Amino acid sequence: MSPELISILVLVVVFVIATTRSVNMGALAFAAAFGVGTLVADLDADGIFAGFPGDLFVVLVGVTYLFAIARANGTTDWLVHAAVRLVRGRVALIPWVMFALTGALTAIGAVSPAAVAIVAPIALSFATRYSISPLLMGTMVVHGAQAGGFSPISIYGSIVNGIVERENLPGSEVGLFLASLVANLLIAAVLFALLGGRKLWARGAVTPEDGGVLGTGGTEATGSGTGTGTGSGTGPGARTGTGTGAGAGTGGTAPAAVAVRPDRETGGTEGTGVRLTPARIATLAALVALVVAVLGFDLDAGLTAVTLAVVLSTAWPDDSRRAVGEIAWSTVLLICGVLTYVGVLEEMGTITWAGEGVGGIGVPLLAAVLLCYIGAIVSAFASSVGIMGALIPLAVPFLAQGEIGAVGMIAALAVSATVVDVSPFSTNGALVLAAAPDVDRERFFRQLMIYGGIVVAAVPALAWLVLVVPGFG
Repeated sequence: MSPELISILVLVVVFVIATTRSVNMGALAFAAAFGVGTLVADLDADGIFAGFPGDLFVVLVGVTYLFAIARANGTTDWLVHAAVRLVRGRVALIPWVMFALTGALTAIGAVSPAAVAIVAPIALSFATRYSISPLLMGTMVVHGAQAGGFSPISIYGSIVNGIVERENLPGSEVGLFLASLVANLLIAAVLFALLGGRKLWARGAVTPEDGGVLGTGGTEATGSGTGTGTGSGTGPGARTGTGTGAGAGTGGTAPAAVAVRPDRETGGTEGTGVRLTPARIATLAALVALVVAVLGFDLDAGLTAVTLAVVLSTAWPDDSRRAVGEIAWSTVLLICGVLTYVGVLEEMGTITWAGEGVGGIGVPLLAAVLLCYIGAIVSAFASSVGIMGALIPLAVPFLAQGEIGAVGMIAALAVSATVVDVSPFSTNGALVLAAAPDVDRERFFRQLMIYGGIVVAAVPALAWLVLVVPGFG
C-alpha cells in the first residue's frame, strides 16, 4: 500500500473515531500527524509542525477574545439593538443584511476570513438573542463572503485571474464573479427557506428591546392599565409580569408585554434601549479599528484583534477576566490539529498525487468533475486559494485540447473550492463555530460538518453540470 493511500485511510479513521466516540478531532489529528509523519513520511518534529496553522491560531484566539470582551461589556447587545432598528424590527431581514455586508467587504478587497471574522460574532450574537438558527446565520455570513469573493478587485478574484493569465488560458473576470455570486445567492436562498426563514417572516416585526411584537402598521405597541394581575405578550422574548394593559398600535393591535430588565452597567433599563458607556464606546472604536487595520492597511486580523483586546483589558480588567475563559479553546484545538495533519499530507505529496491521478484520465469531462470534487474535498480542510493555485495548472493539459471550455472550468473550480468554506475545518467555518455564543458547540460542530458534507457532495456536480458541460469559454 502506498504512503499516500495510507495517509488518506488514517484521515478516514480519525473522522470515524471522532464522530462515534466524541473525542476531540483535533487531538486525534495531532496524534495521526505524529504517527503518519514519523512512521510513514519519515518527517521529524519540525516537518510535522511546519503544517501547524500559526496564523489561524492567532486569528481564532484574537478575534474570539476581542468579541468576548464585547459581549461581556454589552457592546454586542448595543449592536443587536442597532441592527433591529436598521431593518425596522424585521428580524427576517437580518440574515440577508449579514450576507450583503460580508459580500460587500470581500468584493472591495477584504480577505474572506477577515470579513467573516468581523461580521460573524455580531451576526451570531443576534441569532442567539432572537432565537434564529445559528446554522442559518453562520452559513449566510460565509456564503455572503464567498458571493463577493471573486469580484475583479477582490483578493480571490485577483489571484485566480492572475493564475489564468500566467497559464495563458482564456478567462472572464466578470463571468468568474457572477458564477460565484449567483451560486452563493441561490444556496443562501435555499438555506433561508429550509432553516427557519419562513417562520421569521411570519414572526413579523419585533422591538429592539427584547423581541416584543410591533403593531401591524409598524408602530410599536404600547400598553396602559392599572391594577395587579398578569399581562402576557406574544412573540419571541415576550414575558409575563405584573400589571394589566391593552396594547394599541397604529394600523392594528398587538399585545404589549415587553420585559423590562435592568441594564447592569447603566442603571437604566433595556426597555429604554441599551445605552452607550465609555467601555462600549471604546469597544466600538476597537471594532472599527479592526476593520480599518485589516481592510485599509492589510494588517493581520489575529494580531490586530489581540492588541486591541489587550488595550481594552488594561482599561477595564473586570470584563477581561471573564472574556479569557470564553475564548473557544476546544475549537482552536480541533482546527489546528486537523490542519496540521493536512500539512503532513501536503508535505508527503498526497494531495499532488491525487490531483495528478485525476489529471491523467483520458476523458476530459470526467477529469473535470473529479478535479472539482478534489478541489471541494481538500478545500474543506485547507486553503481555498492554495488549492485553486494547484488545480488550475493541473487542468491545463486537457483545457489545451479544446474539448473543455476554460472559462466554465475555471469558474466551476472556483465555486467548488470556495463554497465548501462552511466546513468547520476551514478558516471561515472555524470562525463561525468559534464565534457562536451560548450554543452546544459539539452539536453546532456536527451541524456544520453535516452541512459541509452535503455541500461537498452536491455543489461540485452542479457546478460541473451548469458551467463545464455547456462548454463556456
